[in-house]
Amino acid sequence: MATSVSRELTGSDTGQYEKPAMVRGLTRRFGSRAVLDGLDLDIEPGQFVALLGTSGCGKSTLLRILADLDGEITGTVRVATRRAVSFQAPRLLPWKRVWRNIVLGLPGKADRARAEQALAEVGLSHRVDVWPKVLSGGEAQRAALARALVRAPDLLLLDEPFSALDALTRLKVQALVAELWQQHRCAVLLVTHDVDEALRLADRVLVLRDGRIAYDQPVEAARPRATDTPDFLAHRTELLSWLGVPAGDSATT
Repeated sequence: MATSVSRELTGSDTGQYEKPAMVRGLTRRFGSRAVLDGLDLDIEPGQFVALLGTSGCGKSTLLRILADLDGEITGTVRVATRRAVSFQAPRLLPWKRVWRNIVLGLPGKADRARAEQALAEVGLSHRVDVWPKVLSGGEAQRAALARALVRAPDLLLLDEPFSALDALTRLKVQALVAELWQQHRCAVLLVTHDVDEALRLADRVLVLRDGRIAYDQPVEAARPRATDTPDFLAHRTELLSWLGVPAGDSATT
């Protein structure tokens, strides 16, 4: 079995390895089924990538591999050492104040000032000392984003972080993510089922199908993006077709 290599791709690494993520020939099997089958992928510095695909196609599996949470693979995976993950569930520890959740796992003594700065970025300065149980769903997800960004990642991995939010809160948190990405300029891989979300946030959209990247196109529209422009609607229709959804049906898969 090939080794999964996770290390910072700067400094002594040059040429093709100067990327937050580089994947070659990645295969991940569950029993006899190859969920990922010889997959190749590069993510460039500062690039916002959205990954779409039908349920069970391997999107979250790929994200977990890039996060070094799944090493049962063949192929080569090189990922920036400085990476952070935000999942669908915020995963805040209920017995720690919000600020302590933000700096949990960072080396050295818990740094309240760093936590306060990160929470201010996501609009939670007023929630620094509360317990996680008093946060709303949107606030908890923003706290999870603060916990990821306080690590100053070169690669931020987002696994359907908005899917449990109501529609209005979801739009607000999407806008926050776009703003934070423009500030930090880390590379982002967003796993989502929502075509509109992908087109609204990403500057590159991928579709995972049959274990490989079947569709890979840039999104070049200016930000913020309106969802009713001809270009947006044409791109949306094309993506839905790749996902097996007839035109006029739901924007999610």
